[in-house]
Amino acid sequence: MTAVVEPPVARLAALPGVSTASRVAAQAERARATGRVLPVVPALAGLLPGAGLRRGSTVAVHGGTSLLLALLAAAATSGSWAAVVGMPSLGITAAAEYGVDVARLALVPHPGAELPSVVAALLDGVDLVAVQAETVQPHVARRLSARARHRGAVLLAAGAWPAADVELSCRRGPWAGPSEGYGHLQSRRVQVRAHGRGAAARPIAADLHLPSPDGGVTQALPAPSLREATA
Repeated sequence: MTAVVEPPVARLAALPGVSTASRVAAQAERARATGRVLPVVPALAGLLPGAGLRRGSTVAVHGGTSLLLALLAAAATSGSWAAVVGMPSLGITAAAEYGVDVARLALVPHPGAELPSVVAALLDGVDLVAVQAETVQPHVARRLSARARHRGAVLLAAGAWPAADVELSCRRGPWAGPSEGYGHLQSRRVQVRAHGRGAAARPIAADLHLPSPDGGVTQALPAPSLREATA
């Protein structure tokens, strides 16, 4: 009697919490069919057309990784898959503190010269792909945005991106928390400004806590949280 040996890949895929690339792509494809806008936390919704991240769009994020992680949080928590490419300083702990479901987050910290092909491959099967913009040539950036548009993924660029549909910039203010010279930092007040093309053409700004005392992002009350941006 000949024993049937199960292939190693099949045995690995059967383990709890392990997904194959084809399974991830199939899950992402089903999710894409359910809606054209990925959710964001309420404090950021008013800054984006459609109150979320429109599938097929490119969003450029200026001013550090905190805002980028905050944009990933709600979508990953609601079942979307995300990947971060070419950002070695961004870690799992930081992502978790902003509410990102790290079980649905892939990190590719050092793609090297293969960064464009890695991002392109991820856009084929992942809902949100974040990439460090400074190492991407303008013609490559436009090609990757076109691929995101074709595949119905969201491309988040950390830095300037020539084909961005929306640009978000974060102006950081003082930290709150320490009293009389000692204590723990609890929150930071920031101003986030948004502008772009089409529905995002009118510049607007919001005063937020990023992070808030609970680690996420909230409106900075009682000041008006959303207003038309001035030059």
